[in-house]
Amino acid sequence: MLHAFLALAAGFGAAMLLVLALRGLLQSLAPSLAAVEARPGFSYTLVNLGASFLAGAAGGYVTAWVAAANPLIHVLALGLILLALAALSALQAHGKQPVWYQLAQVAIAPLGVLAGGLARLRVLGIL
Repeated sequence: MLHAFLALAAGFGAAMLLVLALRGLLQSLAPSLAAVEARPGFSYTLVNLGASFLAGAAGGYVTAWVAAANPLIHVLALGLILLALAALSALQAHGKQPVWYQLAQVAIAPLGVLAGGLARLRVLGIL
């Protein structure tokens, strides 16, 4: 049980650290793109969606790496956690962002988690 919690915590931590690092990198390399506006620009939304996918993939990979038994179950659990958090975030941002962006943001991180977890399973030779 503790090992399952550690696998999920490690994957979640990896995803969040990567999101923070990519956001900081974006702010330092393209401050005009990362400027906070009432509605984000199209370029920012694409970059943010890409960063969310990469962070989710890193989290899924780390979760599958740390999980000793049933790595796919742990990856799916992390995907559900990120799905719930993204849905809550989308509800809070209602009206501030386009609907297509909110829907994409809800779906992209869990898809990244699944892709990262499947990549780790492929490395392990399970797939």
